[in-house]
Amino acid sequence: MSPDTTDTNAVELATELTIAWLGNPNTRTSADEVPSFLGKMHDTVSALLNAGSQPAPTAETSTEYVPAVSARKSLASKDHIISLIDGKPYKTLRRHLATNGLTPVEYRERYGLKPDYPMVAENYSESRRAMAKKIGLGRKPGTKVENQGANRRRKATEAQAAE
Repeated sequence: MSPDTTDTNAVELATELTIAWLGNPNTRTSADEVPSFLGKMHDTVSALLNAGSQPAPTAETSTEYVPAVSARKSLASKDHIISLIDGKPYKTLRRHLATNGLTPVEYRERYGLKPDYPMVAENYSESRRAMAKKIGLGRKPGTKVENQGANRRRKATEAQAAE
């Protein structure tokens, strides 16, 4: 596309947009404001057309993320972990990070945390661990989970039978 064609297209587009703007019955404007609006529209349309034809700059912007709380304060409670993104308490950070488009690794890198920084609150982890052990997860194959209630009843019946 030649520069003359681009400029012509920009003028035509700016003119059409200005006509549409003036055609809106809710637009209240004086005749003095129309040329300045047309000039702004032309500049904007020209910038958009030129931006589309030129490749975008590839310079990466390094944004510095400021944590909402310190890493030490985020781990102060055993009941929850405070997010460095928004400062709110969570039992587990995985879903919160996913809604913000981060993985745990990216989260740790963003805020300069150690690789062993926890993603789950300590008490929540312990309660989940106890529940898993109670239902028999984590045991070696072939070993059976002994039900304490059944053992007591069996011992009581054996004691009665021995009498």
